[in-house]
Amino acid sequence: MSETPDSLIPYDEIVQEALRAVVERVLGQVVDAGGVLPGDHHFYITFKTTAPGVDIPAHLKERFPDEMTIVLQNKFWDLTVEPDHFSVGLSFNQIPTKLVIPFAAITAFVDPAVDFGLQFQAALPDEDYSDFADQEDDSPVMTSDDGSNVVTVDFGRKK
Repeated sequence: MSETPDSLIPYDEIVQEALRAVVERVLGQVVDAGGVLPGDHHFYITFKTTAPGVDIPAHLKERFPDEMTIVLQNKFWDLTVEPDHFSVGLSFNQIPTKLVIPFAAITAFVDPAVDFGLQFQAALPDEDYSDFADQEDDSPVMTSDDGSNVVTVDFGRKK
């Protein structure tokens, strides 16, 4: 059996960008609705705190040196969505704080109200973005072990 050649088309990056566009569109719809989440929807958004473009206060970076999850539910304000990032106001220990989070920094987006979630690969500073595709498996895999709507897409290629 012959080995599958490395793809010259960056499918993994294209899929990651497309899935992040889902997050951008959902947050944009919340902005368009006046910053109000419909029904029981609420979001858990996990992101790499050290990713390029993340702007959070130093005390939060200290407390969450690698990854942080925020909840958009009842008490958030000034949600804005740009093509490459979003910003939102949240309170931490009753201190109002503005966070700026690039979509590329997001590692997970979950809406527990409808059992929907997406998991992403996020690049860290000084990391080669192509390393994410260097896995032993040579086929794309979509997984959902628990029957939920959480989608993980892994594209591997043989070395």
